[in-house]
Amino acid sequence: MTSPAQAAPSAPAVEIRHRRRPVVPYVLLIPAVVALLVGLGYPVYWQVVTSMQEYGLLQQFGAPPTFVGLDNYARIFTDERLWAVVLRSIAFCLVNAFLTVAIGMGLALLMRAVHGAVRIIIQVALLLAWATPMVAAVTVFRWLFDYRTGVVNYLLESVGITPPHDGAWLSSPLTFFVVASLVVIWMSVPFVAMSVYAGLTQVSEEVLEAARLDGARPAQILRHILLPLVRPVLAIVLLLQIIWDLRVFAQIRLLQDAGAPVSETNLLGNFIYELGIGSQDFAGAAAVSIFVLLLTVLLSAPYVRSLMKEDAA
Repeated sequence: MTSPAQAAPSAPAVEIRHRRRPVVPYVLLIPAVVALLVGLGYPVYWQVVTSMQEYGLLQQFGAPPTFVGLDNYARIFTDERLWAVVLRSIAFCLVNAFLTVAIGMGLALLMRAVHGAVRIIIQVALLLAWATPMVAAVTVFRWLFDYRTGVVNYLLESVGITPPHDGAWLSSPLTFFVVASLVVIWMSVPFVAMSVYAGLTQVSEEVLEAARLDGARPAQILRHILLPLVRPVLAIVLLLQIIWDLRVFAQIRLLQDAGAPVSETNLLGNFIYELGIGSQDFAGAAAVSIFVLLLTVLLSAPYVRSLMKEDAA
């Protein structure tokens, strides 16, 4: 015989097991999924198809393309230029992404520490930097580092320092990427700083005040309270920054136009441009594009996995 005490807990369990999930959110997602499939899936499909064809200048004028299977991939992957560009692009991407997040984090902490007008001035300055058109920003940096009339060379010579390469910063790959990094970081820091600052404003003042009463120093508060609480925001902005920096193209191209050695300063986007537009090798450019897509997924996979674990927790 079953007692009432044993039968009672089973009723809500059965009710919960058969409860239906709402379907409205899934219905609302359908337009976005369709737009993604059409807007993103269709171009990727044609990139894959083109990468398996012989597709050059003749095909641009109507000649039928020939299916060649994986020959384009084999040809591209045995090209030493590709691996030099890949290593250069990964190093440039990771260095700039981590520097951008570190500087953005510092500015966000600074905005949280100052008050009133100073914070507004910093935010306006960041928004102006963020709103500056890319071509204008690169042009300003080209003027700053111009080997004849650049302000940077003038200031260095004024304090007795000889500029590298007689002031021709863009003529050497190393100093070229120093200038390119300054451009990319300068344009990316505002987004990171504002995002992290928004996360810092959600940290409770009571928690920080309790830590100060317990004798915690600023460095300990930053390490044990602020950084753990804004870690999800930092992970997202770092992931986005890695993806963006791996796709850098226009900044490098505009700086190359100032006289830089193109073959030694190409990144993946510029290498694809040189293959497709410069050499009319559209099939090879499509094969490298698919490779870059897979590389982006590979580099961002650890951060996506950590975000999914945090959501599950």
